[in-house]
Amino acid sequence: MDRINKIPAYPFYPCKLFFLVFSVVNFCMNEIDILAIFAHPDDVELTVGGTLLKMKSLGYKTGALDVTKGEMGTRGTVTGRAEEADEAAKILKLDVRENLELPDGHVWLTEETRTKLVRVLRRLKPKVLLTHQIDDPHPDHNHITQIVREAARLASMQKYDGDFGQEKIKVPIVAHNIFSQRVMPSFIVDVSEFSAQKTEAIRAHKSQFYNPESIEPETRLTGKGFIDELENRSRYFGSLIGVTAGEPFYVREALNVEDPIALLTRPMNLYS
Repeated sequence: MDRINKIPAYPFYPCKLFFLVFSVVNFCMNEIDILAIFAHPDDVELTVGGTLLKMKSLGYKTGALDVTKGEMGTRGTVTGRAEEADEAAKILKLDVRENLELPDGHVWLTEETRTKLVRVLRRLKPKVLLTHQIDDPHPDHNHITQIVREAARLASMQKYDGDFGQEKIKVPIVAHNIFSQRVMPSFIVDVSEFSAQKTEAIRAHKSQFYNPESIEPETRLTGKGFIDELENRSRYFGSLIGVTAGEPFYVREALNVEDPIALLTRPMNLYS
């Protein structure tokens, strides 16, 4: 009888059960297949926007993690840049966009930064991570590549940050976007079909790019021809595989190819 009296009244249980189920379903819905991790709110669009759009079109769940709020940027405000990132996320059709809220210009590989990223990876459970080029000359970018690679491995170790209560995950593979022609891509993604949407997502960050009416200081990004340069670079990497536009990636690990005939008979440029 005492045990029965301790059970809440019947109407409470279905309500509690509903919210428990809803929370679990909602939590699981946030799991994604591919996560782009870049320093500033416009970096995802500038580098891998086409790839994310293509992955979405193939039925994968996509996400972006901006590591900082871009508060060191010459133009714009933190609030304004967050609104621009939200608008760009809609254009990219992202399932998730979050911010790790590390200090812009002061991103370092530390126990704190590794742990923060491990917790995000364990929650979202991505299979593939996209991030900056290794040895990127921007200090934040280069440090992020180190944080991403180490956090990806640590997320698979159950006893790392074990007191936080999350389960370990399988190590997500890291693919580094390439901007330099001196780095040989491991593969290039054909994004020809998504070039216009990628440019639209870039332009959503309107405070950061060309605006003849702006009275804020000029930067390399605000030059009239900057977006044209990006499109030319995309055309160059696309030409290496015989398509209109491409986004290149470097993977440190050897790639496991199941069907070399299917791979090697895809369109490519014999003179690349």
